[in-house]
Amino acid sequence: MKAGIVGLPNVGKSTLFNCLSNAKAQSANFPFCTIEPNIGVVNVPDSRLTKLEELVKPMRVQTATVDIVDIAGLVRGASKGEGLGNQFLANIRETDAIIHVIRCFDNDNIIHVDTTIDPVRDKETIDFELQLKDLETLEKRIDRVKKTARTGNKEAQKEFDVLEKVRLGIEAAMSVRAIELGDKEREEYITPLQLITDKPVLYVCNVDENSAVDGNAYVNAVKEAVKDENAEVIILAVGTEADITELESFEERQLFLEDLGLHEPGASVLIRAAYKLLKQQTYFTAGVKEVRAWTINIGDSAPQAAGVIHTDFEKGFIRAEVIAYDDFVSYGSEAKVKEAGKMRVEGKEYIVKDGDVMHFRFNV
Repeated sequence: MKAGIVGLPNVGKSTLFNCLSNAKAQSANFPFCTIEPNIGVVNVPDSRLTKLEELVKPMRVQTATVDIVDIAGLVRGASKGEGLGNQFLANIRETDAIIHVIRCFDNDNIIHVDTTIDPVRDKETIDFELQLKDLETLEKRIDRVKKTARTGNKEAQKEFDVLEKVRLGIEAAMSVRAIELGDKEREEYITPLQLITDKPVLYVCNVDENSAVDGNAYVNAVKEAVKDENAEVIILAVGTEADITELESFEERQLFLEDLGLHEPGASVLIRAAYKLLKQQTYFTAGVKEVRAWTINIGDSAPQAAGVIHTDFEKGFIRAEVIAYDDFVSYGSEAKVKEAGKMRVEGKEYIVKDGDVMHFRFNV
């Protein structure tokens, strides 16, 4: 599962990517600095893992991770191949969610491809190009389905009606994710098309240091523009975050954050938001050798969660021994949880909850 960072050239995408992954992607003050997409495996900050480490005192700790992709900047005309358009669109299609970085700061020393600062216009530029590409994909499918529908095929007619509704929505400048559809309609007819604007999106307003806490007029304009999209908006002073990551000690970084009025790095907030955007959650295994956070999809069953450790665990699944995270912390150890009768035994139908501490019994 991957989240792709997108936006116009020079809005701070690669700087943000570096903050998240410490991968040091090239970042400079000219368009198309990023050509090939950079991929970073980013640790997901989780205070629960820290607490489990304190209680269990394991030999090692392993965090959950999320893949972040830094994709080349997109410009007007990208859907027709302008700039690095075709390459950009191919790269973003391969991701599962979108982190859309929007410039919300003034700085005459940093070039803007459209010369003036207007975050809503910038957002609409990206949306327009992605929507045009989706329209192209949609029209190809409509042409095929229309022929079958004309023969009286009721299923094809049903699909045609849904596709037409989406086509009209895109032509009205709506992203697919904002078009009202039934869950079954979306799952059966739209999801298989892998339309770019159907992917979940997180808007990141890149602001100056003084706007890191409360935002500014640009941020307010973005929030107003996306209010009907069912999308999250977060504020991040990307340049300042980059400065914080360069500080050597944890104490220095904390002092810097406190001076800004922040409790934690904005990058941490973004990583957790991206993890949620990808519809992922965490369960834990906790033993003296290792305390580890495992990444699963929201809604996964116990055997599916076991399969993340090893496919044999899923194939030979017998049962799961489950402790709620709050119970583990409240009683202080697995042994005390067992004594209190708070450990549950769950079977194949159990849907894993975020934060469960689990052991699996299996036989191959």
